Amino acid sequence: MILILLSSILLIPTLIGWGKIVENILGSLFDGISGKVLSGIVGISLLWTILSFFIALNIYVEISTILPGLLYFIKDKLYKQFYSFSKKDILSIGIISCVILLASSYYPYILDHFGYYLPTIKWLTEYGLVKGISNLDLTLGQMSIWHIFQAGFSNFSDPFLRINAIILIAYSIYIIEKKSWIQLCFIPILLLFSQSPSPDLPVIVFSLIILKEILSGNQKTSLLIGFSVFVFAIKPTMIWLPILSFLYSIFIVKSNYKNLVLGTLILLLFFIKNIWVFGYPIFPVSVGDIGVSWKPNSEVLRISSQYAILKTYDMQYSYQEIQHFTSIDYIKNWLFLKGIKSKINILFILTLFIFIVFTIIKKNKIITLICISLIIKSILVLLFSAQYRFFIDVFFVIFFVMFINHFTQKKAFIVFASLSLFFIGFLSFPNLIQKYTPSFRLSKFMGKFEKEQLYKPSSYIYNNFTAHQVGNLQFNISKKYPFSFDTQLPAISSSYIFDDVKAEIFPQLIDQNNIKKGFIWKKMTPEEIKEAQNIINTIESADQ
Repeated sequence: MILILLSSILLIPTLIGWGKIVENILGSLFDGISGKVLSGIVGISLLWTILSFFIALNIYVEISTILPGLLYFIKDKLYKQFYSFSKKDILSIGIISCVILLASSYYPYILDHFGYYLPTIKWLTEYGLVKGISNLDLTLGQMSIWHIFQAGFSNFSDPFLRINAIILIAYSIYIIEKKSWIQLCFIPILLLFSQSPSPDLPVIVFSLIILKEILSGNQKTSLLIGFSVFVFAIKPTMIWLPILSFLYSIFIVKSNYKNLVLGTLILLLFFIKNIWVFGYPIFPVSVGDIGVSWKPNSEVLRISSQYAILKTYDMQYSYQEIQHFTSIDYIKNWLFLKGIKSKINILFILTLFIFIVFTIIKKNKIITLICISLIIKSILVLLFSAQYRFFIDVFFVIFFVMFINHFTQKKAFIVFASLSLFFIGFLSFPNLIQKYTPSFRLSKFMGKFEKEQLYKPSSYIYNNFTAHQVGNLQFNISKKYPFSFDTQLPAISSSYIFDDVKAEIFPQLIDQNNIKKGFIWKKMTPEEIKEAQNIINTIESADQ
């Protein structure tokens, strides 16, 4: 807790300082400390995304970013904005922050933390964005802008990767500044994402902030669209937000095309970043082929697509069974999966239906645009891969819009306190979850509370791997564990070894003397197939 607090004390002023720099160039979306923090996050993230094409996001980049931020924070006396808070406000922020610091100090348990977040950040801090890295490990082809942002601060200011806790503290400041009490009810749920640099937390927080500005009649459409596209660039399943901002600018504010410039530039950077690391504009969709030589093998993409379909049905049906579903079966079997995910899916459909009825009754233009945006997003998610983690944000948005005027400060704090106790208990006693909700599999990866986390956040160290070589690629594989979260680079998850061998291809260095030049795939020779099969045999024997 204490080390996360120290990170917050360093990084929040840095973000405020950078927010002032960005506002001097682009203007401010809204006033206050939280407005500058948001602008600072956007500015630094975009700057580092550009830099990471050329250099690693190492300690020199981090120092070179923190110093200007702190300089502006002091030079422009931005700290004086904290003086505008009353003693009651400061007490409220302090209490909320203590809850956030405690919750974020638990062990990370989201599987993507080990299979995606940590490996991505490790690559970014050691090499930056590497061309065609999806050929090495397809998951790395995502390289979210959020992990670029986290990577830049992971060298010394936030080495435990608790940037999401800092975002939640900034969010609490926004809630107090704007007196948007309903949003206080969301923080306890978001505590579940605070132990990892999960992009789900920032996109939910930022989307709710932007949504509040739209509902409040904010007319700065250039920034609304730009920041909305930024949220989409962090996680493309948030496509409803740029759609909403665009529709709002046309039908409500009636803006001209010039207000699309910022959003278009951010979107262009997002596409270029994805093409560089993945080969296509949007991960993991193989649409928009411009013929780059480092795009992934089509067979590997096909296997990945099949896996996404299996995940839609929680791995409860084989791919062959799903292929024989009728149209009714697709819907029925998704709604009535075994376990908790069935309840989430049914709740999602009911909530969306209730919101459509609510929209019809209200006959409000902005609410109608929100409804249209959510329906478009929901259809796309249902068609692509209807996993609950892709539509969890819809619950937050609908609750926010429907109950925005029904929460006083007192009611919100009662809900916040009650839910915080529940979710911290949820994190503290994973055995109870395993016993009473066995279908919530993530509970098996939760660590219990340890007194040491009051000082230093809990984290796992494994660092057990074996070295191998196929062709010109020397690589490492985590031993007796499926993810390479702290394995020396270059590292490949064992599952992708199986996929590559199945496709009879294997990643190779473009330049065997320079990893930064990137990766391509090549058909294996008979000798290389034998080498790869020996690696698979080693993996399988180690797992027995």
